[in-house]
Amino acid sequence: MTSTVTYLGELRTEATHLFSGTKIITDAPLDNQGKAQAFSPTDLCATSLATCALTIMGISARNHEVNMTGAHAEVTKIMAADPRRIAKVVIRFVMPKNDYSDTQKQILEKAARTCPVSFSLAEGIEQVMEFEW
Repeated sequence: MTSTVTYLGELRTEATHLFSGTKIITDAPLDNQGKAQAFSPTDLCATSLATCALTIMGISARNHEVNMTGAHAEVTKIMAADPRRIAKVVIRFVMPKNDYSDTQKQILEKAARTCPVSFSLAEGIEQVMEFEW
């Protein structure tokens, strides 16, 4: 098993990562009867795309001796209705100031776009990845 998830009531869950014991609380969003006091499940899905992309970029950066410490991602999730679902995720990667070569930029951008979460999301979810170098 990877994790356990417990329904806490009031549209909240607590997920526990079994290996580390780390816990994540989720809450339904305001527009779906929740209080929006924590990540919603769809927020986590969109955010997982960004964390996965940054992780795979980090592996590529390490393998190519590129320092990208301090890079961050700004995530925007756009929902659709009927059925309610994630329609689009826009991620803006802000890279630390560095003299990246064109080759290094291509390596890191390809890493982001080929992360496991990107490949795991439904084809109907538009994924937009922008990079600020």
